[in-house]
Amino acid sequence: MNSKIFVLAAIGVLAIILGGILLMGPTIVVGSQENSSENPNVLQVKPLSIDLEEIKVDKISERSATIKIAFKISNPNPRAVIVQTMDYQLYESTYSDDEQIAGGEIGSRPTGMVEFGSNYYTLLGNNAIILKETITLKGSENTPELWDILKGDSPTWRISGDVFYNLSSMTSGQENELHFEFP
Repeated sequence: MNSKIFVLAAIGVLAIILGGILLMGPTIVVGSQENSSENPNVLQVKPLSIDLEEIKVDKISERSATIKIAFKISNPNPRAVIVQTMDYQLYESTYSDDEQIAGGEIGSRPTGMVEFGSNYYTLLGNNAIILKETITLKGSENTPELWDILKGDSPTWRISGDVFYNLSSMTSGQENELHFEFP
């Protein structure tokens, strides 16, 4: 017999097996206390938790202010999750509770089918990761009140934002969003 037939048949069988594994795997969803499922193929997991690890004015001059901020993201589940991005907005509530003084994005979301050099974080089960960022504010004569507050001992911060993460991989599972706010 022709050996090409056996090779093609083996490749076809492997493709069918891999396709079955990808399509029939367990579904993972973020569960809540009031929404429980009895379906054994749906795995209920706990949502991530976010804590403000640190925020401080590191350096300040007449022309600029450097603020260091760090967030601790904890995964209480036995399986790993992929943290794609964390968007946040920073307010100094003594100056203005509505006017955002800074904000940013830590990480990146995939934009195409294959993305090289992605900046996302794999958070292993029952572990935590600290995401840090340094913010530089440019000094301005238009906001002397804000500059006086930043030079003082204890600015009053308010931070809000969203974390976007996947429960299993970038290509399978659902994308989840977790909103946070620190007064």
